[in-house]
Amino acid sequence: MGSSSRELKIFSGTAHPEFARRICAELGVELSRAKHYRFSDGELGLSIEESVRGADVFVVQPTCNPVNEHLMQLFIMLDALKRASAYRINVVTPYFGYARQDRKTKARDPISAKLVADLLEHSGASRLITADLHAGQIQGFFDIPVDHLTGVPLLANYFKENFPSEIKREEVVVVAPDVGGVVRARRFAVTLNADLAIVDKRRSHDVANLCEVMEIIGDVEGKVAILIDDIIDTAGTICNAAAALKERGAQKVYACATHGVLSGPALERLEKAEIDSVILTDTIPLPESKNLDKITQLSIAPLFAEAIARVHSDRSVSSLFS
Repeated sequence: MGSSSRELKIFSGTAHPEFARRICAELGVELSRAKHYRFSDGELGLSIEESVRGADVFVVQPTCNPVNEHLMQLFIMLDALKRASAYRINVVTPYFGYARQDRKTKARDPISAKLVADLLEHSGASRLITADLHAGQIQGFFDIPVDHLTGVPLLANYFKENFPSEIKREEVVVVAPDVGGVVRARRFAVTLNADLAIVDKRRSHDVANLCEVMEIIGDVEGKVAILIDDIIDTAGTICNAAAALKERGAQKVYACATHGVLSGPALERLEKAEIDSVILTDTIPLPESKNLDKITQLSIAPLFAEAIARVHSDRSVSSLFS
């Protein structure tokens, strides 16, 4: 019996229910019923309010702030669905928390991304669907299939469609804010048929979220620069890179990223930064309190909906990016 002949059910945790509803709207299905509650001592409780026996289940839960609570809720949901005899449990985490802790940078560091992968599998996950992992090799931390989607085409198409007509293609340069983001930036640059530049930065290993911009590799003078990253967290990297680009003669600077974490001083930094606009996807909810005038949020839910439809019907997901 193929999974496409089984019932498709989509559940949501409390991290981003609006994202789950957008997926359901794209697929033309109802969001499945689950009740989340809390005991008086703070423990999380869950009641799955419909049968899932033999169903192909997808659980939508980005592990964004508060990351530990959302992860624990996800583990509880997986356990409940496993014990309720779901045929297959697919975890849909548009934003995968702990992804930046993917290796030991100094003695006695944990590799927390691997730990989270193990916990998801032990909780009952049969498959993971996610977007723009901080390091692609995190897929190897899992012994289950991982569908690794990307927001690059969505972000690139936004610039294609919304660039002012007076900006010529040859004036555009795509900028990787660090050496680790070169592959992503190159893919973005190819889509826009633009040049590529790289910010060579030195990061302090003693203080998290602290980095120092050193040099720009590539020609940015007189150009319209588009910084592309996977995550904007405290915005230190992106704002330092923007300042360096302006110092070296860039006429305009745009920034875009798949995941808008926007923690700590991020909003204040972005407000003051010499960045004309910031484009994010909706893998993480953007509350009104964080919605600056210069921030635009695009929905990546249709891409996830198509991936879910393909997984459910046992069709290729990779062909989405052909």
